[in-house]
Amino acid sequence: MNSFPVDILDTHKEYIFYIDVPGLTKSDIQVTVEDENTLVIKSNGKRKREDGEEEGCKCIRLERRTLQKLLRKFRLPENCNLSSITAKCENGVLTVVVQKLPPPPKPKTVEVQIS
Repeated sequence: MNSFPVDILDTHKEYIFYIDVPGLTKSDIQVTVEDENTLVIKSNGKRKREDGEEEGCKCIRLERRTLQKLLRKFRLPENCNLSSITAKCENGVLTVVVQKLPPPPKPKTVEVQIS
C-alpha cells in the first residue's frame, strides 16, 4: 500500500480534503469512516487498459507506473458531522467534504438578585 499526498483545508463550516487520483474513476475509490472518527480513503490500484491497446499488441515502452493500492487514514476532530460527508471525483481529483457540527451554545449567565 502506498500513501498519496493530500491537501486539507479547515474552513468555518467544513474540512475539505483534496487528493490527486489520476487515472482512477469514482468506482475505483472507497471513502469510509471507521471507529466513528477515522476517515479512510483507499483505492484498489487497478487501471483499465488504454483504448488504443489491442489484444496481442507488443508494447514498445511502458514508462507510466501502474497504479498501486493507495490508503490514507485521517483522525477526524470531534466537531465533524459524520452523516454529511460527501466525496466527488472529477478530472483526476478526489474532493472529500466533511461538514462541521455547529458549536455548542455559550452558557448564559443569569444575574442573581438578592431581596
